[in-house]
Amino acid sequence: MKQRGLTLIELLVSMVIGLIVTLAVTSIVIVGETHKRVTTSNNDMEQAGAYAAYVLDRALRSAGSSLVQSFQPTDRGVFGCKLNVASVLPAAGAFPAPFKAFLGGKPSDLRVAPVLIGKSQSDAGSDVLVVMGGDAVAGGVPRGLTDPGSSKTLSMDNTVGVSAGDLVLVSQQGTTDCLLEQVTDTSAKVLSLGGTYYTPGKSTTLESLAASTQTYVTPLGNPINGNVQFQLFGVDGNRTLLGYDLLQGAKGTTQALADGVAELHAIYGVDNNGDGILDGWVDPGTADYGIATLMKTPDTLKKILAVRVALVMRSANKEKDAVSPKQLTLFGDMQDASNKSLAQTVKLSAEDGQHYRWRVVEFTIPLRNMLLLP
Repeated sequence: MKQRGLTLIELLVSMVIGLIVTLAVTSIVIVGETHKRVTTSNNDMEQAGAYAAYVLDRALRSAGSSLVQSFQPTDRGVFGCKLNVASVLPAAGAFPAPFKAFLGGKPSDLRVAPVLIGKSQSDAGSDVLVVMGGDAVAGGVPRGLTDPGSSKTLSMDNTVGVSAGDLVLVSQQGTTDCLLEQVTDTSAKVLSLGGTYYTPGKSTTLESLAASTQTYVTPLGNPINGNVQFQLFGVDGNRTLLGYDLLQGAKGTTQALADGVAELHAIYGVDNNGDGILDGWVDPGTADYGIATLMKTPDTLKKILAVRVALVMRSANKEKDAVSPKQLTLFGDMQDASNKSLAQTVKLSAEDGQHYRWRVVEFTIPLRNMLLLP
């Protein structure tokens, strides 16, 4: 009986053909997965960058709400005043990470301002954004006191639009301190104060302010409704954009807002001649616009009409080969009033940084409330 089968040569040829086909398919799969990983990584950065930009845009665009009205037509002592809030502010010690380095770790002199940029003041070396504002029913229109009050009451011509639980800012031109107070009850012309945010004042007492008709009360809104904003924004060492509510105090916790943000930087857009039109850009590291000086200078604060923000996004996956340049450029098209470039660079190490993929997300945010100033 004859037996049929494969010869050794035929078997070897078949194995070679099978290996070639397997190798080709494997190569296609590897290339496809590589492209998929790169595409996914880029998409993740784009989405995270877009969301982080949305969060900052939403906060900054409303900066100064309920505060700018206190500066027109005359100054009521709000811009640049030292914020007193219960036992929370002035802060006795540093805020939690990544804001421990903010104001040199001693933020006891923090002042009221719509927007402030702490250049390189996050723990990881990025900038810190400070945003303040409110959204009161009464539109944040300041009201002067009409009769002497006490350490727990404020007397004014009317209390329309102010309800129990609302926060108000008590200030006076020429007085360093301003006091954030919480309303517990209202009558036709008297606000009764107390609650979580009540403060008798630190170096300036509420009783002394309440006794003067030169004192003004600025409604800010109700914290339960989330329309009072006194917040820090910064980036930690884990590439996370974090927010921190200043009304919590030094023992409060931060809130993660967006992932994949390696660095945050910002510059001011200013109006130098008072015509309401942006004239140029300023680095927050300059003498007049450094945070320690700026927050005490109301006339300079009035010049800020916009903020340019740059977010440096980094992919989560490390590549085998270098896939990024040696450095990234931020604010490459920005110049100051003397036409000096405000470009900043972020250097990437050959051993590590260049093996990740990076994106720079830049956007300009107009401060619509500052445009209301005369």
